[in-house]
Amino acid sequence: MVTLRPYAKQCSEILHRVAADGKTKNPLFVKREETKICYVLVVGNRGLCGMYNSALLSYAKSRIEQEAAEVSVVTCGRWGKETIAATEWTILRAFDEIGDTPTSAQAQELADYLKELYLTGKADKIVLVYQHYQSAISQLPVSQVLLPVMPSDEENTSAGVDYICEPGKDELLNGLMEMYLQNVVYSCLLEAKTGEHAARLNAMTAASDNSEDLIRELNQKLNHLRQSAITTEISEIIGGANALADLQH
Repeated sequence: MVTLRPYAKQCSEILHRVAADGKTKNPLFVKREETKICYVLVVGNRGLCGMYNSALLSYAKSRIEQEAAEVSVVTCGRWGKETIAATEWTILRAFDEIGDTPTSAQAQELADYLKELYLTGKADKIVLVYQHYQSAISQLPVSQVLLPVMPSDEENTSAGVDYICEPGKDELLNGLMEMYLQNVVYSCLLEAKTGEHAARLNAMTAASDNSEDLIRELNQKLNHLRQSAITTEISEIIGGANALADLQH
């Protein structure tokens, strides 16, 4: 994840520098009227990771409820099939085969599918929703527009520069676009999976600490009860012995 971040950032910057003149014919740069929006939810494969999955689902619901357009959903990960299916969302496809260590081939398959959705008109906008890895103890649900490709503010710094491209700008952009989509999707998967592993580690560490505290507390209660029972038995024995002594006198 850490290695891919700067590579994906540079790939994005190069793509937007080449396309900065706005003359590209690539349809993935064309912004259409947003009548159909596709949300890609990157959830975990399992539970036992605290609020990781539920926080992401809650964030996605809040985003989708604000949309006036028709919304469809693509899921990545095996968690929450029943929960997501219980919603009113239209599930286009579920990528369940993505494991604990996503590969570039899996990212390419997902990127190709999302690209096809956009080019065929099944989606006018595609938004990635995932947990951004901030630190080992913090993940933040975020959303990122994958398509159409929209330049960010820092990527507009080279607007107006006329680059000489070989073999040509359109051919170069087509190649850069494939790299861009694959890198953005792959980076998203790695961010989400790293966050899931960290969240599960923290949840299991907290569970272990809590169980140790509970065991310690239960041991103290057991010792108190045992001591109380022994004291009661001794008192009964002494009382019985005193009663026998009184009868003998």
